[in-house]
Amino acid sequence: MMDHVRKAAAGVGKVGIIGLGFVGLPLAMVFMNKGYSVIGIELNEDKLIALREGRSYIQDISSEELLRVISSGQLAVTNDYSAASDAAAIIICVPTPLSQDRTPDLSYLIDSCNRLASELQPDQLIVIESSTYPGTTTEIVQPLLEQRGGRAGVDFYLTYSPERIDPGNGSMELSQIAKVVSGVTKQCLKQICGLYETVFEKVVTVSSTEAAETMKLLENTYRFINISFIDEFAQLCDKLGVNAWEIIHAAATKPYGFSPFYPGPGIGGHCIPVDPHYLQWKAIQEGLPSRFIDVSQRINSQIPDYIAERIQEHLPRGKKLNSARILLYGVTYKRDIADARESTAMKIIEMLQRYGANVHYHDPYIAKIQLGDESWLHSVDLTKEELQLADCLVILTDHSKLPVPLIAEHCAFVFDTRNVMTSIRPGAKLITLGDGRRNLR
Repeated sequence: MMDHVRKAAAGVGKVGIIGLGFVGLPLAMVFMNKGYSVIGIELNEDKLIALREGRSYIQDISSEELLRVISSGQLAVTNDYSAASDAAAIIICVPTPLSQDRTPDLSYLIDSCNRLASELQPDQLIVIESSTYPGTTTEIVQPLLEQRGGRAGVDFYLTYSPERIDPGNGSMELSQIAKVVSGVTKQCLKQICGLYETVFEKVVTVSSTEAAETMKLLENTYRFINISFIDEFAQLCDKLGVNAWEIIHAAATKPYGFSPFYPGPGIGGHCIPVDPHYLQWKAIQEGLPSRFIDVSQRINSQIPDYIAERIQEHLPRGKKLNSARILLYGVTYKRDIADARESTAMKIIEMLQRYGANVHYHDPYIAKIQLGDESWLHSVDLTKEELQLADCLVILTDHSKLPVPLIAEHCAFVFDTRNVMTSIRPGAKLITLGDGRRNLR
């Protein structure tokens, strides 16, 4: 191993991380906890200001923790790519979203590689962590980094290791999650193993960067398809008059061959609604589009309509959606996080508004949200008066702060998409997504 990388592997060198968002900043903290110093490169000026002031914008990282590493100099942040020349390894964690036509948008990754190309130093290790389609590392990243004449595997080391961040998961440290690594050459793979084995408890090697890229897409496409199926199954249970939750819990007692997934208001977040489209795009390029991904997307896109129809079906007699006051609890895509990226709550709000409903929401983590038409909604206080005013309370996110007794006492009608309401006062109406109760009186 070259001396430049040996220093990093010993935990006494510098690691550069490009993109200090939901992936990059937690990864930086993991490296610093193992004794590394980090050069963080971030082009967003608001994030740079917050970082320099020690104000964390990532829920899993406290401002006190961030201020400590900033004040000590262990974390230095800049928007200048030339700072990367001091790092033994550079890890790219920039966004890879979808374009408006739901195809891969690699503009952030391409821009980072173009900026980095002129700053590459001999023997530097480059790691791509951004989710992307198979072939990106060798077909897109490698030519961009080699444009100044250096060769991957000879002059610098190019690798791919997909991120596995799980926001809000306090049961496991990031360093405890097995890290899948790959390289464009055997020497590249050796270099990333030498670094990542000092940080992560388990490092898993695969044969190529294409294999690692595909593995990441498989993980989230698996979840995308199964969640979509179970949401469709819940709708079928409503038609059959049986309870999907009871059935899933019973099926989960089988010790083999079954993994439980649970119904909900649709799929959100930074990975699951996006990654399958990267795989589908590549599949189309190869002439073999995935029918599973296509049908799963159609099922997922129909959930807001189904929820609106269920609310309309069970509103008090004579009440219509176009005159109803609807209160939503939770707009984040998962419980106990301050992240509404790709949340289906936005689509549900817009759908209810198209029906003419008067929509309000409460979320303890999100003070305001911007809708597609650039209008804003602000979170209302969850008072007994607000609950009593609502013709229907819709639970979209099962935050641990959910005040079940308050809701049970003051709501006349609750539509629970997460199956979290275990107590409801006599006479109140409670509908759960997939509970099979078609006609309540």
